[in-house]
Amino acid sequence: MPEAIPHSAPIAALAAGLAEGRWTSEALVEAYLARIDRLDGLFGSIRGLVPDCREQARASDRRRAGAGPRGPLEGIPVVVKDNIDVAGTPTTGGALALEHSVPARDAPLIARLREAGAVMMAKTNLSELANFLTEAMPSGYSSLGGQVLNPYDTSVTPSGSSSGSATAVALGLCAAAVGTETDGSITSPSERQSLVGVKPTVGLVSRTGVLPISPSQDTPGPMARSVADAAALLAAMAGPDPADPATAGSAAATEALRTLRLEPGALRGARIGVIRELSEDEEEDRANRESCHHSALSALAAAGAVVRDVHLPAVPRGWPSSDDELAVLHHEFAPAVDAYLAALDGDPPRRSLAEIAEWNRAHAREALKFGQVHVDRALAIDHAAQDAAYRDARRRSVESTTGALEDALGDELEVLVFPGAMGQTLAAQAGWPSLVVPAGYGASHRRPIGVLFIGRPWSEARLLSLATAFEVAHPVRKPPWEVNPAAFRRLGTG
Repeated sequence: MPEAIPHSAPIAALAAGLAEGRWTSEALVEAYLARIDRLDGLFGSIRGLVPDCREQARASDRRRAGAGPRGPLEGIPVVVKDNIDVAGTPTTGGALALEHSVPARDAPLIARLREAGAVMMAKTNLSELANFLTEAMPSGYSSLGGQVLNPYDTSVTPSGSSSGSATAVALGLCAAAVGTETDGSITSPSERQSLVGVKPTVGLVSRTGVLPISPSQDTPGPMARSVADAAALLAAMAGPDPADPATAGSAAATEALRTLRLEPGALRGARIGVIRELSEDEEEDRANRESCHHSALSALAAAGAVVRDVHLPAVPRGWPSSDDELAVLHHEFAPAVDAYLAALDGDPPRRSLAEIAEWNRAHAREALKFGQVHVDRALAIDHAAQDAAYRDARRRSVESTTGALEDALGDELEVLVFPGAMGQTLAAQAGWPSLVVPAGYGASHRRPIGVLFIGRPWSEARLLSLATAFEVAHPVRKPPWEVNPAAFRRLGTG
């Protein structure tokens, strides 16, 4: 009898089992698919399976038996947010209007994961159009996929827009996942579901073949149960893509990731600036967050980091400016979507954001429960007439956020640490890398709380090293069935 497969095991343990013949890649896929059947009917993280996932696994097993594994991801099943092209599988962005839009080619990041041996197993649900369809729509909701639930507390948001990717990883439905972020869409759901999420420097990972919002801020990134797993995915995904000019400067950072050795002692002597608060939480939530943050900071210091408080510039409420960021996103949205659709081979069902909006209006009962405010605003823009205003908004957005981060770091510090995912908007607008790691659970409700690391552009290898050392010094992550057993009582745990 094959050995039972530990569904929440780290990638290195799964790879060791494959190398030692304790299970096959095909058996891994079958075990995850059975787990999806058992659990995901409640939580709704999976939008659809990749049709040839079993054949991919069998091919990987043949490869291992012949030429040997291509790397640490050989035969490892991963899931992919459903705004990223996987050949032969619909890329929908959660929109009914794109339900039958099937790309003929993999996005370059997917091609790289395949080259590394990973098995593309499933596409995950998301907030529709990466949460840029409308306002007041719950995170994790789409007209095609329904509502993703948070397994740590089904009464609260799973956050998004990479909601399904986070839930799938938290539930042990896969080894790891790929998400995307424009502002918070990897880091926020990762925090809410007790995961490690990496929002890379814009340009480290190609955006070609990704249904977009904003070329200025969009980036794919990994979501995993450990820093090492996130690092393994990111190293495989990263690298230059001639079709995405933003990646032109990524070669050195990619090489640093591929040669990275994660050391548990990396925090010794690390110079870390701490931002104590950047939120207006309710008193209870603030107390929970501050308690977890205090414990995390104590662990950093005990591991040898030089920790000191720093402050962001004194700025008015609501900074950084959501007005400037929204102006940028609305201006870039329609041209970016149109370019993505135009690049698809064959005959996609919609050729433009305008056609998506028109289809939605014609099928409003099914497609527009919450409207399409952001789509309509984007389509109303006169790009020629508003180009100067757009450029000014983008300049202010970048200068204010980059300036704030650089001022806080100064000449001595190498990384900033924020409570929870606070600070994600700074990193998003500046294009800097950020990484969230579990820090604990609220004393009054057991909801996950993390800490966010932000580093200078292209510093992902150093961020991952520091995060690994923090994870070792502060090993707090628990699976959802331990934190929220009531949700799993009828389903079975573990």
